[in-house]
Amino acid sequence: MTVRSPSPSVFRPTNGVDRSALEENKKLIADINRRKILRGTLSLGALTMLTGCSVGDSGPIQSFLRAVSSFNDGVQEMLFRPNHLAPTYREDQVAKPPRFNAYYEIEDVKPVNGATWKLELAGLIENKKPWTAEELYKLPEQELIIRHICVEGWDYIGQWEGVNLGQFLKRIGADTSAKYVSFKCADDYTETLDMATALHPQTILATKYAHEPIRDPFGFPLRLRTATKLGFKNAKWITAMEVTNTFLPTYWTKQGFNWFAGI
Repeated sequence: MTVRSPSPSVFRPTNGVDRSALEENKKLIADINRRKILRGTLSLGALTMLTGCSVGDSGPIQSFLRAVSSFNDGVQEMLFRPNHLAPTYREDQVAKPPRFNAYYEIEDVKPVNGATWKLELAGLIENKKPWTAEELYKLPEQELIIRHICVEGWDYIGQWEGVNLGQFLKRIGADTSAKYVSFKCADDYTETLDMATALHPQTILATKYAHEPIRDPFGFPLRLRTATKLGFKNAKWITAMEVTNTFLPTYWTKQGFNWFAGI
């Protein structure tokens, strides 16, 4: 884990699109869809999200699955260690480019205009002034070389750089005794972190991958990158952040799936 000052003039307003990356990752996704690999032991809630199938529409079955999912979340939250660090890796192990993942096809990615993009702030925060991409690029950066683990069963080692989320929360006067930090994205994706994970030393708001500004289809210009959660918790194309004591349902919890998704 490395913290460094950002390089001057690194921000270049762009829509973040790299068509060669889009085509390359489209092939990867097609391969995953063909193989449907399941690796490791998944909780029942994670398994239902992975398969995307309906186990049944009957009320008792759905109630049971939601109870199991809630139980899984509670156990994971109890096991979470706020200062325990996830393994880190060497730079020569980094996958380039990173792997595309979303709940929709790669050709459906809608690029964000970096020149007009802003991070909106809400909730229990003293200074709610929106942040531009250029302002975020000027903040001290932390580097993480960590493993991205997807609930679908694949993983890769990625190299991410950006502002430490805990430090950013303090900078904007957020109430770090609150329970949650929630995110909205340029698509309709939403995600919520428990505050302990938001303050974990390996949780950052990433603006770079492998020393270069994040491109599309990987979440330009800002995405969450936490070492202690499954991949789907790492929201991309973030446009808004809220600190709150009220749990704001996420894209997946609205469909009845697990929330905590890590330890």
